[in-house]
Amino acid sequence: MEDNFEGVKVMVIDDSKTIRRTAETLLTKAGCEVTTATDGFDALSKIADTNPSIIFVDIMMPRLDGYQTCALIKNNSAFQGTPVIMLSSKDGLFDRAKGRIVGSDQYLTKPFSKDELLSAIRDHVKVAD
Repeated sequence: MEDNFEGVKVMVIDDSKTIRRTAETLLTKAGCEVTTATDGFDALSKIADTNPSIIFVDIMMPRLDGYQTCALIKNNSAFQGTPVIMLSSKDGLFDRAKGRIVGSDQYLTKPFSKDELLSAIRDHVKVAD
């Protein structure tokens, strides 16, 4: 059965243009509405406008890293229920634990696959059948 991701609003926050473009292409093909942001500050200004269903955030970013960004999202009562998936090139226990402490809902290691992205959305967002 092919999942229907139509209308699922996804935000991808990453300072790498390649990662943003890859994720955007994969998710758009699946029917998601994708907003990208280059860092935490950029994302925070866009979240209120786009009200994403799920947010993918890179951990290593300049200015505001993924942990700080996730904490700020989760500390905002309007968005604390929004699933936040951490993206990292490191697959460390410490990073996973730190991600959980700031409230992230899942942790994906880069490079991620299309299946991993869609599976995370499936796990955390109510997708229409």
